[in-house]
Amino acid sequence: MKRILSLSLCAILCLALLCGCGASMEAADMAVTAPSAPSSSKAEMEFDYGYSYDMPADEPAEAPAMTEDGAAPASGLPANTKLIYTAHIESETTAFDEAVAGLEKLVADMGGYFEQSYVHNYGSYRSGGYTVRVPAENYEAFCSAVGQLCQLNSIERSARDVSEAYYDTESRLITQQTKLERLQTLLAQAESMEDIITLESAISETELAIEQLTGTLRKYDSLVGYSTVTVNIQEVYELTEVEEPVIGFGAKLAEAFKRGSSNFVDSLQRTLLRFARNWVGWIIWIVIIALVVFFIVRSARKRREAKPNSFFRRRSRAVPPTDKESDAK
Repeated sequence: MKRILSLSLCAILCLALLCGCGASMEAADMAVTAPSAPSSSKAEMEFDYGYSYDMPADEPAEAPAMTEDGAAPASGLPANTKLIYTAHIESETTAFDEAVAGLEKLVADMGGYFEQSYVHNYGSYRSGGYTVRVPAENYEAFCSAVGQLCQLNSIERSARDVSEAYYDTESRLITQQTKLERLQTLLAQAESMEDIITLESAISETELAIEQLTGTLRKYDSLVGYSTVTVNIQEVYELTEVEEPVIGFGAKLAEAFKRGSSNFVDSLQRTLLRFARNWVGWIIWIVIIALVVFFIVRSARKRREAKPNSFFRRRSRAVPPTDKESDAK
């Protein structure tokens, strides 16, 4: 009986020890996983004029929204994620005016606007660059629709997560607003002029910080709410062909002959077009060159005709007189 009682006591003690260890391990895990308070927060803020009050610690960012079963939303991203979407599109077209008109209509239909635009017409063909802001929910649809207006040569997309910076700024804004309320309360209770001046200076600094933080949040909201897409449109004579890889020597040789003939026709067409655009200048240069060649040929012909006479004249002067001629003299 004593042995059974002692065994029971030992079992109870072991169970108590196990429960205590489990509780301490759980507390340690919670201490490790719990988010630490930001280093910028202060539990108490004191002024050298004698007043002191407690400041609320910075609140952590709001936890992502979960479904009823504890899983993330269907999109795979937390509900409160702040993403800034940007894209850069390079395209070309043979109908520049129609492409620009279609882009303007597309931006209006998507609920966006043009932030910046330009058109260059320095050479034979025009080029345009457009910075478009569209709602974030229409970002993918807009990028896909641009490919129906022009031929896409390249597209680069990016998404930047600013959730941490956004919610940190929001927490600091709440802290500054609470600080402003406390300072205004202290100002209403202050009696000495020194305390009033010090409190008013602190209020001015706090209001400036609130304005800066509010402006930062507005900028984030604008970038998150409206995506930025840069579209460059190049006018070309012929669209760039997207060729499939050729396999085999015979197929490569045939493709090379085909490409060579196509390049010859293209270069001949470009030459004729260049001549048609500047035919007056070409005619003037042809006339000038013809006149120069005419005068060079004419002077050379005169010089060639004058050379035999001068040669025989020099020979006649160089021949000495004969004996009969000397006797006659």
